Amino acid sequence: MRASTARARGLAPIAVVRAHAVHAQAPAWFSTAPAGAIRKVLQKTGWSVRDVDLWEINEAFAAVTMAAMTDFELPHERVNVHGGACALGHPIGASGARIVVTLLGALRRRGLRRGVAALCIGGGEATALAVELP
Repeated sequence: MRASTARARGLAPIAVVRAHAVHAQAPAWFSTAPAGAIRKVLQKTGWSVRDVDLWEINEAFAAVTMAAMTDFELPHERVNVHGGACALGHPIGASGARIVVTLLGALRRRGLRRGVAALCIGGGEATALAVELP
């Protein structure tokens, strides 16, 4: 919802979407596709890896998260802080919602502001979202 609509309804925004990106590559390399989407979302925001407080990266396969962590040298303590899909679940048709809600809750509970959520969506495709709490 637009910030103006939220204000008109007397609602406070939970977070602001700073950027969204998608990435596609050869299906055989699906496990590294989220890294491509993350790279694009960081470029769009102008953020560095250090500017991001928490990361939520889908684990349909644990190797997906591990590949992104390796590519960006992400510290374990800032990635999937409540466990990833292997621990929390991988709901059909709702993985993106689960990932974003988990990320927003973790940022709020820890008093942090910036987060990136990413997931592989099959066939070598991936998507990433950069959010910031007000």
